[in-house]
Amino acid sequence: MSEQFTAMSNDKAPDYLSLPLEERDDIIVCENVHKWFGDFCAVRDVSMTVKRGEVLVIFGPSGSGKSTFIRMINRLEEHQQGRIVVDNIEMTNDVRNLDAIRSEVGMVFQQFNLFPHMSAIGNIMLAPQRVRHMPRAEADATAMQLLERVGIPEQAHKYPAELSGGQQQRVAIARALAMQPQIMLFDEPTSALDPEMIKEVLDAMRELAATGMTMLCVTHEMGFAREVADRMAFFDEGMLVELGTPQQIFNNPQEDRTRLFLQQIL
Repeated sequence: MSEQFTAMSNDKAPDYLSLPLEERDDIIVCENVHKWFGDFCAVRDVSMTVKRGEVLVIFGPSGSGKSTFIRMINRLEEHQQGRIVVDNIEMTNDVRNLDAIRSEVGMVFQQFNLFPHMSAIGNIMLAPQRVRHMPRAEADATAMQLLERVGIPEQAHKYPAELSGGQQQRVAIARALAMQPQIMLFDEPTSALDPEMIKEVLDAMRELAATGMTMLCVTHEMGFAREVADRMAFFDEGMLVELGTPQQIFNNPQEDRTRLFLQQIL
């Protein structure tokens, strides 16, 4: 699928890809971010930055705040303390700011959330037509390009019930890309898939990362993290426990909690 993906991604490579990661600008800034559900603190005092074009893998035990954290990046969950800035726009209750941020951020969930009464191409065309007022012919052409980009153009006119789980998740990725986001969030995108379908979704994510897309991925797929991530963030009990490169995290974790978790899953 690699050649196909490259062929369809015919835009000029982003200029920032020529810069080392540390010299790129920050596209996401989180400062002392907290999130409560009643008396329970789900995300506790998290501060981090994400560089433009960076692939950040977020991992940790269930209930550690990983999904809640990335859902705050596009305001699916509201943070109650601290600051979140996305592409120089601060996350506030101002509807204009929220709309601007959400236009920059695409998200892929554990469940595919496709409209069952619409074909694959129809699912992809919907938001560009409704939100960006894209003409139907342009939306159709863009959707077909995106289906080619994720490797399933032959499935364009099938309905979700006719697709495998892996194919549905690739349609969901194409649907998110149809809004031309600057940032993609992945919330355990392979956790609902049968093992044989995981590889095709991870391959689509690998190819997307190679184009310079900024990606935050909550996942337990450590092979993917080792291969693709620029940095990895370990969460536990709502806190960011450790942040480092895959080499640092796998070969020399600094925190006992990180080391113990990796011993349990590797």
